[in-house]
Amino acid sequence: MSRNDREHDLVLFGATGFTGGLTAEYLAAHAPDGFRWALAGRNRDKLLRLRERLAETDPACAGLPLLHADAFDPDSLRAVAGSTRVVATTVGPYVRHGEPLVAACAEAGTDYADLTGEPEFVDRMYLRHHERARESGARLVHACGFDSVPHDLGVLFTVERLPEGVPLRIDGYVRASGAFSGGTFASALTAFSRRRQAEAAARERRRVEPRPAGRRIGAPLDRPRRSGKAGAWAVPLPTVDPQVVARSAAALERYGPDFRYRHYAAVRRLPVAVGGVVGAGALFALARFPTARRALSARWAPGEGPDPGRRARSWFTVRFFGEGGGRRVVTEVSGGDPGYGETAKMLAESAMCLALDDLPETSGQVTTAVAMGNALTERLVGAGISFRVVSRPDRP
Repeated sequence: MSRNDREHDLVLFGATGFTGGLTAEYLAAHAPDGFRWALAGRNRDKLLRLRERLAETDPACAGLPLLHADAFDPDSLRAVAGSTRVVATTVGPYVRHGEPLVAACAEAGTDYADLTGEPEFVDRMYLRHHERARESGARLVHACGFDSVPHDLGVLFTVERLPEGVPLRIDGYVRASGAFSGGTFASALTAFSRRRQAEAAARERRRVEPRPAGRRIGAPLDRPRRSGKAGAWAVPLPTVDPQVVARSAAALERYGPDFRYRHYAAVRRLPVAVGGVVGAGALFALARFPTARRALSARWAPGEGPDPGRRARSWFTVRFFGEGGGRRVVTEVSGGDPGYGETAKMLAESAMCLALDDLPETSGQVTTAVAMGNALTERLVGAGISFRVVSRPDRP
């Protein structure tokens, strides 16, 4: 069946989870008239209750289709993928639950968007499904939430304000205030416990992935240090974000012949910076032991998350310092609750962008900057996320 002849424009899988529910609420409030979307999950009773709640926002949601889909039932996932133009999923940890849906979308030529921040999952999906997705025309777009939309699109926004054809250097500094859900914590524990598997997947990807001819791309992990330009302690963030930025740079020649990106948390007080590093190290060490993982997981169960009041007080800012060709620019991406409210917004807008907008011809595993670029940036600006130029120090 042609993509344009399919029953749905978008299917949201995992809609009854915490972030999935927020994404469904955003779609109910912001999907355009005539947009054909559906909810998918394994528990029909929970789907029915969610649909009733959505109908309070938009009575038209009372008729939303409800689809059976189970992460451990590949047949159900193939049926979902074949029924829609785009699938968005919030079901993690993705390294445990995500591959059958990626495989189904790659086979059906269906666009796919998720919220993963798990480098191992992204690398394994490239190795196993990128080529089939290229053949079928599917766009597999990972990290469509706070990991890694503000960073990936923020760097693209910065690059476009610097000269073309010259070496570019960009540093990103993240500040945020927010709480995490049980699902996010479960994904982090899983990633921490699988260091060797993640390193093996990364090595295999480096071995087979083509490199851009005649260009250099780097995203080195720096040391903690005091940053005068950021006015804070810069703590390197070994997250998926700089990897995503580097892949965008490798795919897009606008990033220049020699591109480097470094990614930091900006922490104003040294004791807080030291405490964060020590705490992350302790969690990393404990996650290697099954008994400790079970005890930690029991404290924050998947499906739970911060209440509306806590989310309303949350915020994020990512400031980028770029230079190249004798010019400098400082830009900023900012918004509200990074982990949930804004992440749900980013995933929903990414899915609608893939379904509705006039985008570059591309397929396979691609980043948000490559697949959607300025079209998604414009959507997010319209949805209340700020992209702005802070200053151009090279200009009067």
